[in-house]
Formats: sequence, structure tokens, C-alpha cells
Amino acid sequence: MDVNASVTTTQRPTTVKPPFNVVLPAVLSLSLCACIERTLTIRTEPEGARVHLNDQDVGRSPVTVPFTWYGDYDVVIRKEGFETLRTNHRLNTPWYELPGIDLVTECLIPFTVRDHHDFPVYALTPRTLPEQDDVVLRAEEMRERALFAKD
Repeated sequence: MDVNASVTTTQRPTTVKPPFNVVLPAVLSLSLCACIERTLTIRTEPEGARVHLNDQDVGRSPVTVPFTWYGDYDVVIRKEGFETLRTNHRLNTPWYELPGIDLVTECLIPFTVRDHHDFPVYALTPRTLPEQDDVVLRAEEMRERALFAKD
């Protein structure tokens, strides 16, 4: 056997592997993204009123709930012995949530941004019952209209 004989080897085709020095940091940075924690608080006077936000029961006041969107919120507050309060409150978008800037605040800052809004304190009005004489007078007027109505 010849010691100087040449040995031929075949090369395997190389496969394209993703550059881990780019992919791995990108995946890690996305997994470590910051977020924005948005909450709003609704208080009433007196406390303990049932609060509905955009037709959803969110609990009894004072109540703090998370929210996703800025804009108009319909607020309905009910408590036994008090008039039902229906109102609207607008949450304006803060500057750091404007398009473009929000990419930085939601993805690139390495901590959680807390965005908390306090709605005004809603004062409930006690329900007043009409005087008995007024109720009787209205009932008599209604009876008269029903009896002598022209067909």
C-alpha cells in the first residue's frame, strides 16, 4: 500500500443556518419588551354604588379596572335609594401613546409604564318620592282622560 496515496473526500452541501448572533438577541429583546399598564378608577359619594362602564358591570365603587383603549366611556352608576347617574367621560391619549412614539414606550423601554386615570368623584343624589297629593291628582287626571277620550 502506498503511503503517499491521495484520499479524496466529498464535501457535503452546506445548509444556510440563521445567524444566531442576530436571531437570538431579537427573540430575547421581544420577550423582554416593556408594556403599558392602563387602569382607571371610579369613585362615588356615597361609596358602594354599582358601576357600569360601556354597558359592562365592573363592580362597586370605588373600583379600579384595566382598560385597553382611549376615547369615550359611558358610565352608569346605580345605588338603592339614589337616582341613577348616566354620564360620559373621555380619556385622552397621552403623548407617549401617539403613533410612532408608542413603539418606543411599548417595546423598547425595559420597564412597565403605568398609565392611571382617576375619573371625577360622582356625587349621587338621593331619590325623592313625589308627594301623595301630586300622585293622586295625576291619577285622577289620567282617569278623566281615559273615560272621556274621543275615539
